[in-house]
Amino acid sequence: MRHIVFISLFIAISLHSEDFISRFEYGQMLYENPRGVSCVPCHGDRGEGKIIASYITDDGKQKILKGADIRFATLEDMLKAVHNGPGVMPKYFLTNDEIEAIYEYIQKVNQPADENSTDMDW
Repeated sequence: MRHIVFISLFIAISLHSEDFISRFEYGQMLYENPRGVSCVPCHGDRGEGKIIASYITDDGKQKILKGADIRFATLEDMLKAVHNGPGVMPKYFLTNDEIEAIYEYIQKVNQPADENSTDMDW
């Protein structure tokens, strides 16, 4: 009997809540760990781009491999990059909705502090 009461209560609470996580949290989760591989090591905490590797070529020149700065990318740019995997970026199998959530997350975390602090749930 307690099982039935617990399950009924759980279902009632679940049906009355708007979302399990906010859109912001969803985008953050995807950015930090989409399909087990994080965007952060290459694109940085806020999409600013990070050095992935640096090396010296046979002729003594230093080369730097850096993840793209995606803070100013358009949604269309991100859709194309994720689906096509340009350069050294691995191809991810994310839906357009997931890519849009990542895009919105990056846009939100890069807003000026006064805009960013008011509503993180959009």
